[in-house]
Amino acid sequence: MSRTGKKTNQLILLVAQGFGTGRAIVAPGTFGTLPGLLLTAAFMLTGDLVAYLLLCGAGVLASVYLSTRAEQILKKRDPGSVVIDEIIAVPICFAGWIWNKDQGLLGFPSVGRLFVDHFWLVVVVFAAFRFFDILKPWPVGPSQKFPRGWGVTIDDVLAAMYVNVLILLWLQFS
Repeated sequence: MSRTGKKTNQLILLVAQGFGTGRAIVAPGTFGTLPGLLLTAAFMLTGDLVAYLLLCGAGVLASVYLSTRAEQILKKRDPGSVVIDEIIAVPICFAGWIWNKDQGLLGFPSVGRLFVDHFWLVVVVFAAFRFFDILKPWPVGPSQKFPRGWGVTIDDVLAAMYVNVLILLWLQFS
């Protein structure tokens, strides 16, 4: 393999493994979820719901690509160290809350509003996402059988959808 190819593979693994968080000795998925909070904040800086959702969609496609490439490089199906799928799912977990807030009088929420004013929500969303990602209720579990990076990524996207349902139900009844 050429030097350029080796560097490209290293860069792909660096990103796919969550800048090292996916290489944690215990609970790599949980540690790998943490950078997703930073990605959520970055997406929120757009201040626009459509841009936020487009970035989530682009993130899903990037995760599929990077997960596929990481599987090829590591020669392993759905390696535990690959956490880009968890990272990109975190902003999706907050999409329902952001949509709900965007429809209100105050408009699109600021990063401070989420991470300071609603810190409890961040903790609940994080815990709920890990719960659904680990438990894998239908159709989360079966979706892992999709080929290549699709199987790696889609289960986390579906787990994020479960989180959105919980958050929207809570908002409806609170």
